Amino acid sequence: MNNSIKSMRAVRAISQCLLRNSRKTERGAKQFLNCLAVRAAPFALCITFLLFTCGALSAQNQAHRVRNIVLVHGAWADGSGWRGVYEILVKDGYNVSIVQEPETSFQDDVTAVKRILAVQDGPSILVAHSYGGAVITEAGSDPSVVGLVYIAAHMPDSGEKESDDGKRFPSDLAKSGAIKTTPDGFTYIDPEQFHELFAADLPGDQAAFMARSQVFNFADNFSATITTAAWRTKPSWMVVAGSDRTINPDLERWYAKRAKSHTVEVAGASHSVYVSHPKEVADVIENAAGAVSK
Repeated sequence: MNNSIKSMRAVRAISQCLLRNSRKTERGAKQFLNCLAVRAAPFALCITFLLFTCGALSAQNQAHRVRNIVLVHGAWADGSGWRGVYEILVKDGYNVSIVQEPETSFQDDVTAVKRILAVQDGPSILVAHSYGGAVITEAGSDPSVVGLVYIAAHMPDSGEKESDDGKRFPSDLAKSGAIKTTPDGFTYIDPEQFHELFAADLPGDQAAFMARSQVFNFADNFSATITTAAWRTKPSWMVVAGSDRTINPDLERWYAKRAKSHTVEVAGASHSVYVSHPKEVADVIENAAGAVSK
């Protein structure tokens, strides 16, 4: 008698045991377990081997999954804006770190990102918003970075400056006169215009708090020249904010097309899309982590 016939008969016998002892009584349960043990014994070794093999493959897959996510904020903001995205990613099992770059110089910001990358326990997905996109374009050449995600962000090429790229498709912010400069050369957005230009899809009180907690960005940071564009050699993703008034959405689309980035557009989203649409942003980050884990 071949093994397939034996297997079918064993399954049939086990099913009959289940039917005869279907009443939820202690005696019925014991009879069913005894019957199962007797009928399945010849196949125990095979079942054990299959379970062991599946477990080993599962562990191998887990070992190759990218679980580290590093989030980088942009100009005139800080890491607290990532809270919604952070909570979703952590709930889904990712190890999330948030860089608090000082915005005192472009190199200081790149160094701050690399400092956080250095304490990760494996490969990382590097994510940035706005000006942070230029920062991760430079810092992303670090060998631990396996993917780059740009959220309504700048994406300059080697030899380019964010300030020059912005002139390709001028934004409402650039034309508004709302960018102010302190006597020592740091920039900020006029708090009275912050809501409409930076965070139009957020509640007024939340936008007001963001406006009053801006991290002033050193003006020269926008004119830093990229030495090596990481997206040239690593996969990239772009979230386009459909109603962005800080960076022109057409510039975001142009960046993404040039880099051949996987692109998702969030219709009606302001520049603060990472705050107002955390689920959509987290989905893109998780898709990136999944793609580089294959």
